[in-house]
Amino acid sequence: MAAVPENRVLSNILVDKPNDQSSRWSSESNYPPQYLILKMERPAIVQSITFGKYEKTHVCNLKKFKVFGGMSEENMTELLSSGLKNDYNKETFTLKHKIDEQMFPCRFVKIVPLMSWGPSFNFSIWYIELHGIDEPDVVQPCLNWYSKYREQEAIRLCLKHFRQHNYTEAFESLQKKTRIALEHPMLTDLHDKLVLKGDFDACEELIDKAVRDGLFNHYISQQEYKPRWSQIIPKSSKGEGDDSRPGMRGGHQMSGPSARSCHKMCIDSQRRQIYTLGRYLDSSVRNSKSLKSDFYRYDIDANTWTLLSEDTSADGGPKLVFDHQMCMDSEKHMIYTFGGRILTCNGSVEDSRTSDPQFSGLYAYHCQAGAWRLLREDSCNAGPEDVQSRIGHCMLFHTRNRCLYVFGGQRSKTYLNDFFSYDVDGDHVEIISDGTKKDSGMVPMTGFTQRATIDPELNEIHVLSGLSKDKEKREENVRNSFWIYDIARNSWSCVYKNDQAVKENPSKTVQEEEPCPRFAHQLVYDEMHKVHYLFGGNPGKSCSPKMRLDDFWSLKLCRPSKEYLLRHCRYLIRKYRFEEKALTEPLSALRYLQNDLSLTVDHSDPDETKEFQLLPSALFKSSSDFIPLGFSDVDQTYAQRTQLFDTLVNFFPDSMTPPKGNLVDLITL
Repeated sequence: MAAVPENRVLSNILVDKPNDQSSRWSSESNYPPQYLILKMERPAIVQSITFGKYEKTHVCNLKKFKVFGGMSEENMTELLSSGLKNDYNKETFTLKHKIDEQMFPCRFVKIVPLMSWGPSFNFSIWYIELHGIDEPDVVQPCLNWYSKYREQEAIRLCLKHFRQHNYTEAFESLQKKTRIALEHPMLTDLHDKLVLKGDFDACEELIDKAVRDGLFNHYISQQEYKPRWSQIIPKSSKGEGDDSRPGMRGGHQMSGPSARSCHKMCIDSQRRQIYTLGRYLDSSVRNSKSLKSDFYRYDIDANTWTLLSEDTSADGGPKLVFDHQMCMDSEKHMIYTFGGRILTCNGSVEDSRTSDPQFSGLYAYHCQAGAWRLLREDSCNAGPEDVQSRIGHCMLFHTRNRCLYVFGGQRSKTYLNDFFSYDVDGDHVEIISDGTKKDSGMVPMTGFTQRATIDPELNEIHVLSGLSKDKEKREENVRNSFWIYDIARNSWSCVYKNDQAVKENPSKTVQEEEPCPRFAHQLVYDEMHKVHYLFGGNPGKSCSPKMRLDDFWSLKLCRPSKEYLLRHCRYLIRKYRFEEKALTEPLSALRYLQNDLSLTVDHSDPDETKEFQLLPSALFKSSSDFIPLGFSDVDQTYAQRTQLFDTLVNFFPDSMTPPKGNLVDLITL
């Protein structure tokens, strides 16, 4: 699909010449607004955009930008917000091109640069390619639908405005003429019971039904998590005074014991089998025989170990490695292993320090066939399908979308902060984040001993950070933070940060609110009950560098429950009902406050308790304190009930609610 830049911005079509420094559109400054508008020959469904680049990294490349599209320059919708990697590879981005699963067309595409890679440098765009559909027989029906959709949304905004302001005749006339529904019938029923009739009991029944039917589930899924730590004090199996907990440790594994270090294990929960690969050897005991990479399987039911390979390298698999990662795909009976440092036969420790370290690539092992396959070699390039091996990273397997996710790690003296996925069935690498972004507050900090888990059902990745990359200030940099990556939204959020100073006695068993900061700990996840478990680690005290922890914690990530939201909605309804009663029936209102409203208050919550204690002040106000000049009692009651209705509507799915915008906001000066 051809795209012609509009004349007032660029007079001729950009050509892809990556070796030509002058073949680019460039701004005079980096001050907003700067933009490039592309006008297509005819309306089209614009599905993706490709950016070409200069043959080398360049300070003027777009680190952040936005793309807008529409049928006119004055009315555009945001299609993309992203940024380019500072390399020489073309990058393609999917653009928003559907509303309610229906494609919509654009005639204009607007590219708005926001930040360049070089501080205070102007913006450069080297080449642009738009991809999509411009066949009239496909686009025209979409254009017709889009016109009707915009007309419908304009009418819905009018209906919302008329009803909010109690313009009953205008509302009914427009709805009768257009037959366009403002909202789901359940919400129309709620408005009728609450705003028009003031039937508060019926409103509570309707909200109760909505919660039971799962209509608040989407709202709950969009709320931020709140961490709830609980220290686990195991009961002694031998009576008082006996401590049967595992000993203090750090850098351990939580899948089972082994007479080796720096190895990795994974479990096939379907077949109840455990696999172990890799180990670390001191350079003084390395020789051609000891450097063979053995590979074992343990059968849980039979209680037997089986040697699968004396040397995986000879079977087409990885060489002897340590600090790698392994994941099991039980459905396809496959194991994936990535990264790790390859052990070499060096004459001395000094030789190993001067030679460049070698890292293992990405391998797959078919358990039934007993066959290894190399999927990606270790690469230092920044190609779209290349992977850079490392140690100390996180790797997780998503059983539903069948992708491996790799985050962080260390390569030689460099700490990596990139994040990518690998589609195991499609053999495709997708760079989620290249780790070069300066907005460090938006992603887990660079370091090592971070621990990660995955929940395919929630479509989330969880990362508990360990030690930051500054080893010289170890005690200051031992800070734990818990991050959640929402795979569908492609966004990180930090739900917990531990900035406590290390306790004087971090190994004590007294109940604490949260664990002390640590690294070299272990974290496992109970996917069924949605609980994380943390054990041990190293608190990083400079005065006691060999100290290890043996405390045991559970972490529950909490969102508002259905029960909480139901209680909260009842509280909002009863609070308003009390305030309305207080104007005309103070004694009845006081009894209602004590007997009905108080039941919906969490009296263990200081904020809720304080708000509840302030409510009786409404009994001493007259109606004139509430009603603005020029308003009648009826107008004020209608407006306040409408405000409560709008609050309750926020808990329902967008597909059921009136449009979010307001008609008056469309009026500009």
